[in-house]
Amino acid sequence: MFTFITGGSASGKSEYAEKLIERLPGRRIYIATMQPYDDESYARIAKHRKARFSRNFETIECPVDLGHADIPSGSNVLLEDIDNLTANEFFGPSGNPERILPGIDHILENCSHLTVVAGELFSGGTDYLGETLEYLRSLAGINRRLAEKADLVIEVVCGLPDILKGDLNACI
Repeated sequence: MFTFITGGSASGKSEYAEKLIERLPGRRIYIATMQPYDDESYARIAKHRKARFSRNFETIECPVDLGHADIPSGSNVLLEDIDNLTANEFFGPSGNPERILPGIDHILENCSHLTVVAGELFSGGTDYLGETLEYLRSLAGINRRLAEKADLVIEVVCGLPDILKGDLNACI
């Protein structure tokens, strides 16, 4: 089963995704994609890791190359988030955006349920140029393909889920 959740900044999409995973029986794996660069980001990661641990999530730090993630068979996986992963693969020195979708397939082959969280970055009201525009176009294509592949697509707005594709009851 594959769920794709999107929403704007601070929309409640991540919390909603975590609650969905908590409703599923079995092992919970959280794939964190944030790339730490400074003391503040390391502190943020530690804070999030502690909060997830208290909710019985095991964390796998994987800022690039999902194809090498060791996913326990039959687990329920939450990938947070595709925006960071794409940025890491797009701008990072060892990045390669072409491995994102095969990496998602690798996870799907090994888990019972995958939930991917994606931010809505496309309505900022600014005309972007250069690498930023290329990144946004790449991310939009990845999100489109993930939504096509997903059994359930949800947009979260102000903490409220809007089911765009699929049946929530069939997924939990």
